[in-house]
Amino acid sequence: QVQLVESGGGLVQAGGSLRLSCAASESVSSFNDMGWYRQAPGKQREMVAIITSRGHTNYVDSVKGRFTISRDNAENTVYLEMNSLKPEDTGVYSCYTVKAFRTYWGQGTQVTVSS
Repeated sequence: QVQLVESGGGLVQAGGSLRLSCAASESVSSFNDMGWYRQAPGKQREMVAIITSRGHTNYVDSVKGRFTISRDNAENTVYLEMNSLKPEDTGVYSCYTVKAFRTYWGQGTQVTVSS
């Protein structure tokens, strides 16, 4: 059973930056995709960023050029660097991973961007 624990969320003013971390309970080198989703109040959950086991990345259009996803196999952690934050980036950010055809989720961390 893979456990994922997010950290790094908080309250930030528009234009600011945050770095989210997702620590896994075992080596991430054995994982397939890892990524971040977010859910804003009253909206559906949406994919924010994905990184494959080979390091290929994909982002939702609204965060391209502002967010960067990375994974550190030595630290068993995936990161989401968020710059130039906007109020519409507000939401609960959850990390996930796929291993052996099963999907695992973290508990989520709140990101609030004030205008």
